[in-house]
Amino acid sequence: MPDLLDPLSDRACRMTDAYSAGIEITEQLRAGDSLRLSIAESTVRAELLDDGYPKWHPAPHSFLGMVRLLIYREITGDSYRALARYQELAEPLGLDRVPDESVLSRTWRKRFDDGVREFVRIAAHFVVKEIHDRDISAPSVRPKSEVVDEENRTTEDDEASGREFTDEQIYRTTRLARDHGFGGFDSGRAANATYEDTQFFELQTFMGMVGCGTPQGATRFQYRHGADGSPHGDTHLRAVKQFDPDSLIDGFEAATDRLLSAIKSEASFRRPVTVAIDITTVPYYGDVDGMPMVSGLDRENRAFKFATLSIVGLNIPLILAVEPIRESSAWDENPSNQIHRVVRRLVTRAKEHVPIETVLCDREFDAQRVYQTLSNLGVNYLVPKRINSTEQEVIETMEADGQAVAVESASVHVEAGSHSMQFLYVPSTKGDGTTVFATNLRVGPDEAETFCRRYSRRWQIENEYKSIKGDFLAKTSSKDYRVRLFYFVFAVLLYNIWRLTDFLLKADVDGEMDYAPVLTAGECVELVCSALIPAD
Repeated sequence: MPDLLDPLSDRACRMTDAYSAGIEITEQLRAGDSLRLSIAESTVRAELLDDGYPKWHPAPHSFLGMVRLLIYREITGDSYRALARYQELAEPLGLDRVPDESVLSRTWRKRFDDGVREFVRIAAHFVVKEIHDRDISAPSVRPKSEVVDEENRTTEDDEASGREFTDEQIYRTTRLARDHGFGGFDSGRAANATYEDTQFFELQTFMGMVGCGTPQGATRFQYRHGADGSPHGDTHLRAVKQFDPDSLIDGFEAATDRLLSAIKSEASFRRPVTVAIDITTVPYYGDVDGMPMVSGLDRENRAFKFATLSIVGLNIPLILAVEPIRESSAWDENPSNQIHRVVRRLVTRAKEHVPIETVLCDREFDAQRVYQTLSNLGVNYLVPKRINSTEQEVIETMEADGQAVAVESASVHVEAGSHSMQFLYVPSTKGDGTTVFATNLRVGPDEAETFCRRYSRRWQIENEYKSIKGDFLAKTSSKDYRVRLFYFVFAVLLYNIWRLTDFLLKADVDGEMDYAPVLTAGECVELVCSALIPAD
């Protein structure tokens, strides 16, 4: 522990320097500087920080500049890919340019030793806590809970539990997870085709890793892999179009089953599971004529919509099912979207893989048909309800009576059946006010508030979407929906490979499973690609 350190030891001095850097950055922020300038203008003492690259190593990026850059990342919580886009950080932080995500990942894992990583975390986490505790304006800062939870998992505890993994362990496990994931897809192309399906999956993985489109990605991949060993961009797109939407979803189902088979014997994988259903969007900026799968978000913005069902809570956070959303828009003849049918398809497919105990949805799924569909499928549900006049009257009565919690019995009657359910009125977790939840479980007033807290597990799905779209989704401007769907489903597959890799790495560790990932999403994609691409 820090208070038992020899005050003259290198580590104690290094930690003092880290806190000093954090204090300076905080003071600059309080004075009104931006986070970028606050880091740039603060003193970062590097005398006790070891550059992991020897002097003869071709390291084009300043060591001190990279320390400052990764302090910025640790404060904001940005992914490597997002950080690589912020080229405006380069000059003030002492770099010629911000390197790409693979270099950032290698710098953190290889160039920085434990002492440098500890320095960065201490300085950055001090700043994050001060910003939140003192209400300092810094819009890009990460939530305080993220750094507090991370600090509760100390390096000493990890080492005592044997939770340090070698590169060889990570590499081998990533290959295992990748092979399980890729094996579920079959384009149906001829057996004598020039390229096997796996070669297209390799290229798609690379494109997701570097965040580029098909032509550029194919060219860069061929440069590293060899022109004879990988397809051209137009060949790749033709192969992708061989996967019609139904066969692609079937392929994802097969891949999910293979991934789950790798962990079915692990006692730490809890069954039955709690799952969350949500809808995410991928922006579309082109012409909408003849684009029935494009939805209108508002008067100006358009997007493709995808629904997913994910395992949440204290379990491995895999995505079990994906469903494209087809809605009625002004430019097509689509029927109105029946959201309960989307729910039925997602839950039905997911139940083929694992038993489901509870389904969590957001207010977009507040509909009697959704409630009845979930009841018919034999699962419990917890859904926040839109507050209309009826609910508002109950809330006003509660306030008049001084009640913080109330439970109202109700029932659902639709053409698909009927069932008894309840509305739970509990204090909002986002401030003053009351939140209303719908559930088909019998919950008493004394346990309603505690029961509704499990809804917070659903927020894991927001982090999933952030990783999928920020770390794994390759770029494309294609109007062909087969391409759009393939790119999204494949990004979800890479996310699952990352999570399975992390689970398998920690499955043999004694003690309580720690669900924070061992390696970042960017590191996992880099490792998947390193299994495919010869080193430079």
